[in-house]
Amino acid sequence: MEAESKQSLNLRINMFFFSTFIIFCVVIVRLAVIQFVEAPTLTEKEANQNTKNIPLPPDRGNIRDVSGVKLAYSKPVQSLYITLMKDYNNNTDKGKKNRPEIEDIAKRMAAAFKQFGNPGDKPMTAGDVIEAMDLESKRDSGYTPRRIKMDLNKKEIQYFMEHKSEFPGIEIIEETMRLYDPDTVAVQTVGYVKSFKRTESLKAYDKARQESKDGTKPDETYTKDELVGFDGIEFSFQDELRGKNGYKVVSVSSANIPEEVVDIVPPVKGNDVWLTINKEVQLKTEQAIKDQLEWLHTHSVSGKTHPEAVTGYAVAMEVDTGNVVAMASIPDYDTNIWKTGAASTADFNKLNNNYQNGAITPLDSGKSKHKFDSAVLLGSTIKPLSVLVGLNEKLFTTTTPYNDTGEAFFGKEGHQARVQNSQGHAYGYLRTPAEAIEHSSNVFMVDMVGNALYKKYGKKGIDVWNGYMEDFGLGVATGIDLPKEYLGKKEYGTSENIPKTVGSAQAALVYASFGQGGKYTPLQLAQYTVMLANDGERIKPQIVSKITDANGKVVKQSKREVLSRVQFNPSYWKLVRRGMNTNVSEAFAGFPYDFARKTGTSQQDSKDGLLDNGVFIAYAPRNNPKLAVAVVVPEGGFGSQSAAPIARKIFDAYDEEYGLDGVPKKQLKNQAGTDSADNVGIGQNNKKQQ
Repeated sequence: MEAESKQSLNLRINMFFFSTFIIFCVVIVRLAVIQFVEAPTLTEKEANQNTKNIPLPPDRGNIRDVSGVKLAYSKPVQSLYITLMKDYNNNTDKGKKNRPEIEDIAKRMAAAFKQFGNPGDKPMTAGDVIEAMDLESKRDSGYTPRRIKMDLNKKEIQYFMEHKSEFPGIEIIEETMRLYDPDTVAVQTVGYVKSFKRTESLKAYDKARQESKDGTKPDETYTKDELVGFDGIEFSFQDELRGKNGYKVVSVSSANIPEEVVDIVPPVKGNDVWLTINKEVQLKTEQAIKDQLEWLHTHSVSGKTHPEAVTGYAVAMEVDTGNVVAMASIPDYDTNIWKTGAASTADFNKLNNNYQNGAITPLDSGKSKHKFDSAVLLGSTIKPLSVLVGLNEKLFTTTTPYNDTGEAFFGKEGHQARVQNSQGHAYGYLRTPAEAIEHSSNVFMVDMVGNALYKKYGKKGIDVWNGYMEDFGLGVATGIDLPKEYLGKKEYGTSENIPKTVGSAQAALVYASFGQGGKYTPLQLAQYTVMLANDGERIKPQIVSKITDANGKVVKQSKREVLSRVQFNPSYWKLVRRGMNTNVSEAFAGFPYDFARKTGTSQQDSKDGLLDNGVFIAYAPRNNPKLAVAVVVPEGGFGSQSAAPIARKIFDAYDEEYGLDGVPKKQLKNQAGTDSADNVGIGQNNKKQQ
């Protein structure tokens, strides 16, 4: 028994020493790992606990027109910042904030702004300065510099530099102000900026900021005063235009007060975004709309003037490339009201929604008298597509004649509704459907398309019709790289949901067949026109031609992009091209090209009864299409007299810059001028010799 007890004791002692040895080995190994493997990481963590990254906003890239003209650019300005070097919020015995030192600094700053500020500017008060300082760090961390005033003038800069020692923590920092071409070129398309603190609800920016909170991505951190895109190209290409932040690594005390700058990483300048828009064509498009609106106010159209026509929209899109060379939404405004990241209340109240892009949304550039949107019923501009639908559905052929009596009927016997042609015209014998397009026959569309579809499919005919509309880009996204695009409104509904205002599936198809069934944007109308011109290819509208870096190197080049194709018999396209021959001889007098066109006059209900919206589509030349144009003038009356004259000026402007036949007319004029000058010189030399 004694031997067994002794053996058990030895075993326990051995186990104790063995366990101690194992524990000792584990400790040694762990210390080695910490010393040789984890040391850099732990050192970095320790350093991070004592340092903070302060973002340095990058210089935002330019937005240029297709030729390189700057439409939006950043101007360097000097701004006054202050970093709080101590806690100015110590409490007194009575529990009140006692901060005479910082209040004295604020008063002296305010006095300097009043003395040296720009005449006419409202100077900052001491209270404004205290507010900007954010003494309780409600908006910024204690170590973050606070902007006191942006865009200092030379006298202000000189004063604060000479008295820097009297204002602890101040520094003059160069940042940028966003400026826009004063000619107001496509302003709703270019867009505008806001300071980040006014855009925190935007998910893209908020996500980047949240990812950066741990400091692992300091180049993505947004500062509250940084300018970020809020609409248009500025918004869609925010990442490309912004570049990347730089940042200062600053050591801070336990009280979160900055002590010294440890390191500086410079920011990376943003890229330049080049638009497909041509400034010269754009400005002439905008002026054409303004001139035509003024003309409508003083000249009779259909027996009356149209003073209520105060808005107009146009899109010009190249048939072969999809490049948008002009996109106008009138009235427009001066985007420079946003240059500091915020428009004043007075400036914003003057906008009346002019900052919205009526070419792609119904949140249009202002409103017509009766609040009509820019997305209007298409009227007779839908008729080329109606004929294509009828042909493809075998409702008639390319040689089917029709006797136009000026009226058509639909509905139950005894309760039939009547549809007439515009102004009650009866066009008589139409030899082919092409003449129905040319004469804009409503009754042909009712009898041969709308009613015929209903007889063939019943209420399902609505879904068939809608399928064709979407195939031609009506009611779906165009694909353009701009925000807030409106998809349109299909007022005819669906086979399972017919609006009460429409009444029946038959009525829906009848009215849709001659353009009274769907509201679409001018851009959708332009894309549809391009499809008519290129025999069914739906091309993405390109608004950006390329993106270049700070050194001018192309980092991205836009290419022609086909979104979808509609396969129809070639004879159908030829017939429609021949039929797009509406009489617009007054607006296009002397136009040197054969061109395809279709006017539209859509009626819209208002408190004053039915009113006419002017719509017009065209492409030129007819047999070798280069440019497609869509124009909408809400409450403008007949499209031939309100919208067509605008389109004519757009074609002329494009012909001048690019040439509808491939030869820019300004180039020919320059050559003619050079030749004339040369001839004059030769004549003078001959006279001298004589």
